[in-house]
Amino acid sequence: MSNTLRPYLAAVRSTLTAAICLENFASQVVERHNKPEVEARQTKEALLTPVLISRNENEQVLIEPSINAVRVSIKIKQADDLERILAHKFTRFLMIRAENFVILRRKPIQGYDISFLITNFHTEQMFKHKLVDFIIQFMEEVDKEISEIKLSINARARIVAETFLQF
Repeated sequence: MSNTLRPYLAAVRSTLTAAICLENFASQVVERHNKPEVEARQTKEALLTPVLISRNENEQVLIEPSINAVRVSIKIKQADDLERILAHKFTRFLMIRAENFVILRRKPIQGYDISFLITNFHTEQMFKHKLVDFIIQFMEEVDKEISEIKLSINARARIVAETFLQF
C-alpha cells in the first residue's frame, strides 16, 4: 500500500467504524416492516449526516449512515479511457453476482462505481471489524486488479502490434 493511500484508507476505516453502530429499527410508517432507512428515506429523524471522504475528484467514498443501515458508495480511480472501461466491466461483473457478496448492492448510487449496504442484520450475523476490513481490502484490491489488467492488456497489444508489423 502506498504512503498516499494509507491516510485515505485510515480515514475511511475510522469513519466506517463509527458509522456501523446500528440497531434494529422498525418502520414508523408501515407496521411490521423493517427496511433500511438509508434506502427508504421515510423518516428524516432516522437519517444521519452523510460523510464524503475524497482523495481527489476521481477517488471518493460516500458513507451514508442511518439508524439501522449504512450505505457505502465508492468511486474508483479512473485515469484514462482504458481504466474507465476496466472499472465498469469489473464492477458490473461483481454486481451481477451480488447475491454471493451479502452486503453488495446490485446498482450503485448515481455518480459512483459500486455501493455496499450494511444493515443491522448484517452486524448481528457478522463481526463489525470484519465488515470494515472487507470494504478496506476491497478498496485496496480493486486498484491493484485494474492496474494488473491494464498492464496485461498493454503487453498483449504490444505483442499483437509487433506480430502485425512483421508482415
